[in-house]
Amino acid sequence: MADAGELKQKFWNAVKDDRTVMLGLADAHSHPRPMTAMIEGDEGGPVWFFTGTSTELGAGVSAPAPALLTLSSKGHDVFATVHGRLSRTYDRAVIDRLWNPFIAAWYEGGKDDPTLVLLRFDPADAEIWLEGSSLVAGVKAMLGVDPKKDYQDNVGQVRL
Repeated sequence: MADAGELKQKFWNAVKDDRTVMLGLADAHSHPRPMTAMIEGDEGGPVWFFTGTSTELGAGVSAPAPALLTLSSKGHDVFATVHGRLSRTYDRAVIDRLWNPFIAAWYEGGKDDPTLVLLRFDPADAEIWLEGSSLVAGVKAMLGVDPKKDYQDNVGQVRL
């Protein structure tokens, strides 16, 4: 299994660099949707999302609920499935810190827009995969090398 510290670092770097993840409630009726993730600091802590009251997540999260976040990094070198809790907040200090022109474009009323919802995802357990190129695996297989042995060092379960 890969080193947990390395997996965590690569995951947080990918979230910070890519920012697009799939987020959904962990129930049979929810469909994860692409969301822009915002994190503060280098790694760890909550992941923040702005959404509207009319979205499934904005309307569906009234109390903290189990949620699922998935990531496929832009370079396809980090993949992750993260279980955690999603909660709704109106913490003005966080809104002020994270507010930017891209978010402002979605809310006519600015930071005081009545449709604005700030979601907080607190990650718990994750399974993280690092790049395991199928091309490299194919070449290894042709040379008689078992690619699964090398790849087992590129995946692991971690606490975030």
